[in-house]
Amino acid sequence: MRNAVTKLLASLMLAVLAQTAAAQYPTKAIRLVVPFPAGSATDTVARILGNGLSASLGQQVIVENKAGADGALAATEVVKAAPDGYTLLVATNSPMAGVPALRKQPPYDPVRDFTPISMLGRYTFFLYANAQLPFNTIPELITYAKANPGKLAYASGNTTGIVATAQFLSLAGNLNMLHVPYKGEPAGVIDLVSNRVQLMISTPFTAGVHAADGKLKMLAITLPRRSPLAPDVPTFAEVGVQGFSVESWAALYAPANMPADLLGRLNTAVNAVLNRPDIKEQLDQKQFLVQGSTSAELGAFTKEQAATYVKILRDAGVQPE
Repeated sequence: MRNAVTKLLASLMLAVLAQTAAAQYPTKAIRLVVPFPAGSATDTVARILGNGLSASLGQQVIVENKAGADGALAATEVVKAAPDGYTLLVATNSPMAGVPALRKQPPYDPVRDFTPISMLGRYTFFLYANAQLPFNTIPELITYAKANPGKLAYASGNTTGIVATAQFLSLAGNLNMLHVPYKGEPAGVIDLVSNRVQLMISTPFTAGVHAADGKLKMLAITLPRRSPLAPDVPTFAEVGVQGFSVESWAALYAPANMPADLLGRLNTAVNAVLNRPDIKEQLDQKQFLVQGSTSAELGAFTKEQAATYVKILRDAGVQPE
């Protein structure tokens, strides 16, 4: 009986301490760990979010870039941190869905090892082609690729590029193209512009200026609807590639077992920042579609995305390494 009372009192004490910590939070700087280099699309989103959170929470928010291993280095660091709200991960589908699907022994579980805070939104990706190529539409590309197996090369600068292109090639009839991976989108886009590689699924943040200059052409958008900033570029479904489902997104996570009160405070703060007109305008300029969420919604979405990536790669014949 005495042990039971002691355990109950200890639990109550921990609950009180957790509530007190949440009420006082934050009392020091907050780290936003970003799994990609400075200047990348995710880095830009994190810095805009961080500026908004800093003003809202009254503490400095520091963006820390920890690039490498498709985001696994950053994600692993956050998994090991305390769930006290001072170390957060600005994650994308690369570390949260791609890494677990592409590795036989992933270093973490995207559902078990993280506390989902809020969805942030979706990136706009396009399939770009070098302007010198003799096709201007997806059907023309498919016809050309079937007539010239192995003669086209496609670049990838992240997990989205790998998975999205693999799904496209599979859905288009198992097209035979050479895959050339790069350490980041900018390096791949440089070779795309010079025609060392012919195709690449990339963001307008990285490749858009070259499309505007006429060095690249945009064949399709990866989102299920057209972008108002590029209304003439069709979706994959509109050009006959049915079933294309890869989207690139960003969301905010904490280490597992974050106290509910602290989670609620962070979720409210993040969604308030995302709803600010000035923040939306800054992100719209980067063709990042803002979309907040509850913690539960992000948790369900993370689980669904992890399963989806496994299926896409299996259907495309890509085996974990």
